[in-house]
Amino acid sequence: MARATVADDAQILANCPAVGDAKGTSVRALNTLKRRMTVPTPGDIDPNVTLRAMVAPGDDTTRWDEKRGATIEGYVADVKVGGVESVNCHTHGPAYRDTHIELTLDPTKNDETTYVIVEVTPQVRQEMSSKGVDWSTRTLRTSLLGRWVRVTGWLLFDVEHKPEARNTASRGAHIWRATVWEIHPITAMEVLPGKPPVNQTSPGAGK
Repeated sequence: MARATVADDAQILANCPAVGDAKGTSVRALNTLKRRMTVPTPGDIDPNVTLRAMVAPGDDTTRWDEKRGATIEGYVADVKVGGVESVNCHTHGPAYRDTHIELTLDPTKNDETTYVIVEVTPQVRQEMSSKGVDWSTRTLRTSLLGRWVRVTGWLLFDVEHKPEARNTASRGAHIWRATVWEIHPITAMEVLPGKPPVNQTSPGAGK
């Protein structure tokens, strides 16, 4: 099969339903959560969710609630194009795939087992573009990499990554993240002037 062109990707994404092109019931339900377009209200935000609380060790399967939103602050260790996924009907071009932003509490450690993944979806990216805001992966990498940021969005338990997250993986697995929990999709973000005070990255901050 020939690789899709940019024009093909644009059409595919425009016609891609909220469940994506997934066949399984559980994946279709997960995709629907990934594709949320509403912005969390202040009442939706769980004030107990911080980056420090998200990376706390232990099985965190039921630690948070996917019906809630969160605002977290962290250091951007990496920004990259996400994979070719069913949620976006297997589009290939970077503009039509998620952006993965990897956050950590400690910029001095190059330790991916401490990372929390937060994601910009192509649908939210298009919404921001209509407002004159560039959330392309290239621009976000340039503006965010190596800086402290604050992101807001919906909590998501990306169950497909349980085997790869420190808090839920079995011994001997390849771990590249601290937790399956994500902020996905991101609905707002800002660059901070520097590292936030400790009490803003600890559980209960903002109460």
